[in-house]
Amino acid sequence: MLDTANYSPRLKDLYKSSIRASIKEEFDLKNDMQIPRLDKIVLNIGCGAETVKDSKKGKAAVEDLTAIAGQQAVATKAKKSIAGFRVREDMQLGAKVTLRGDRMYEFLDRLITIALPRVRDFRGVKPSFDGNGNFAMGMKEHIVFPEIDFDKVDEVWGMDIIITTTASDDAQAKALLKAFNMPFTS
Repeated sequence: MLDTANYSPRLKDLYKSSIRASIKEEFDLKNDMQIPRLDKIVLNIGCGAETVKDSKKGKAAVEDLTAIAGQQAVATKAKKSIAGFRVREDMQLGAKVTLRGDRMYEFLDRLITIALPRVRDFRGVKPSFDGNGNFAMGMKEHIVFPEIDFDKVDEVWGMDIIITTTASDDAQAKALLKAFNMPFTS
C-alpha cells in the first residue's frame, strides 16, 4: 500500500535536489525566487464536429481526459451558436483539465517516460514557446497514454498540452524542461 502522507513525485524530488541548483548556476540568478518552476499543466481535447453528430462523444472525451489526468475533467461548451457548423449555444465541444502540484509532476513524468516514446515515428518534440516561458505541444492520438484501454476507445482524439512555468523567458523554460528530460528536437 502506498503511503500518501510521505509520498512525493519523482520529478518533484529531482527538481528540489538538483534541477533548482543547476538552473540557478546556469543563468546566474541571485535570488531563489527567480529560479523557474512549473506552475501548471493544462490538457485540452477538442471534439468539434464529432459532438454535433453524436452528443455521447463529448462525454467520452471527458471520461478519457479524466482517466489520463487523474482528476475530473470539465466539459468545454460553445459560447454562441454558429449555424454554418451546426453548433448551438452551450453545446459540449470538448474537455479540459488543469493540473497543479503533485498531479502535475506525475503527469509530466508519465508524458515524458511513457506516452511520448509510444508515439509512432517519434523523433522528439519541437520547441514551441510563447515568449513568456510557456510551452505548448499537441498530440495526434490520446491513446498513447497507458490509462486508455485501446479496445474500448470508439474515437481517437487529438490533445493539446500546455505547460506553464514561472520562467521569465523561453531560454530558462527550455532549460527547465530539458532538465526534466523533455525530448526536444534541437
